[in-house]
Amino acid sequence: MWCKYFIGKALWATLYLSIVVAPVFILLIGDIPPARGLLWEFSSAMGFATACIMGMQFAITARFKKATAPFGIDIIYHFHKYIGITILAFIIFHPAAILLSNPSMAFMLDPITAPAVFKSGMVSAFSVLLIVTLTLLRKRLNFEYDYWRLFHIIFSVIAVIAAIIHISDIGYYTHAVWKKTLWGGLAAIWLCLALFVRLVKPILVIKRPYVLEQLRKERGDNWTIRLKTDGHKGIDFVPGQFAWISIWHSPFALKEHPFSITSSAELASTLEFTIKERGDFTKRIKTLTPGERIYVDAPYGSFSFVKYPAEGYIFFAGGIGIAPIMSMLRTLADRGDRRPLLLFYANKQWERAAFREEIDALTGRLNLSVVHVLENPHKGWDGERGYISADIINKYIPAWRDSRECFICGPVPMIESIEKALRKLRVPLTKFHSEIFEIV
Repeated sequence: MWCKYFIGKALWATLYLSIVVAPVFILLIGDIPPARGLLWEFSSAMGFATACIMGMQFAITARFKKATAPFGIDIIYHFHKYIGITILAFIIFHPAAILLSNPSMAFMLDPITAPAVFKSGMVSAFSVLLIVTLTLLRKRLNFEYDYWRLFHIIFSVIAVIAAIIHISDIGYYTHAVWKKTLWGGLAAIWLCLALFVRLVKPILVIKRPYVLEQLRKERGDNWTIRLKTDGHKGIDFVPGQFAWISIWHSPFALKEHPFSITSSAELASTLEFTIKERGDFTKRIKTLTPGERIYVDAPYGSFSFVKYPAEGYIFFAGGIGIAPIMSMLRTLADRGDRRPLLLFYANKQWERAAFREEIDALTGRLNLSVVHVLENPHKGWDGERGYISADIINKYIPAWRDSRECFICGPVPMIESIEKALRKLRVPLTKFHSEIFEIV
């Protein structure tokens, strides 16, 4: 099974690189203008490739399920983020290399006197700079997620359009009509992808609404919303996947948020999401009332035991990272699965451990063992303390660890710590899988 997903990843990565690089080599077909020096020409090639990478950012975030399945959409979005930083680095390198090759070109950086062909390049570069800066500083600046998304989309479109105008007006390698048409076509495809995500997908989602059936308070400032279908059969998903949900707004409003599905995959007409109070949006969840219409774009993600058949499973959850794991446990219970399961569940305090009573009940329906780990245990606590460490894992993990698949979900520092511990315990890399709970 792991070989299948490795091949899938390799194929999609190869396709991505081919799409990014191919237009650069196509420009070398036909009449080629005189060379201007190795550094200058390398800078030009980087400029064309960077424009392709910018356009591919729209494809990466279009949520094509077949493309994201081998990686997991959380990884795709983190890739999207760091590729954005790489784009900015390439954009800075582009004029810098030209200046090193020919210092007399310094006039192209003057935003007032530079010809329009260079101003379009500056607009593209400045747009990317704004996108990257605000993305990296969004939480520190307390910039609301919904407004950040709108800002991100607008300036991404501006950046790509300005880059294509810059390439077309320079015309050094795109002087032929068919080459200008090629880049114009690429720009049209990229912008169509943006329209697909912002127009076509919302139309599909709005035709399959859900209605809030129940709002339930959980431990640890968590709230569960139970949704039922409204005029359709629901969705087929595998336990551990997540959805983008729109509450109080239509799918066109750019106010959707990602949450893990916590309900059993055996109940297609019903969906549950357990949401922790964190920001302005999540703090309003407790104000919902039954009957409110909610829109769901799902399913997404590859964080599921279904994709990794094994003799048994080991789960690691931190706080609300228990959400996708609850979907897996509930599904296994509904299917009468008796494979051995081991859950390490970390929380700050015992009273804040969501689903703890249900998890205890599931030990009777499943072949499940649970290890609770508390950061701040109460007086009289005789269980594990602190964080999930290699010593704690080694204490409970049996000798058959190599034949089990491990799933980790929680805060990023916890995920990194557990992955390090598993490597220390010589658990094969192919045997553990992580869900980065915060996409942005």
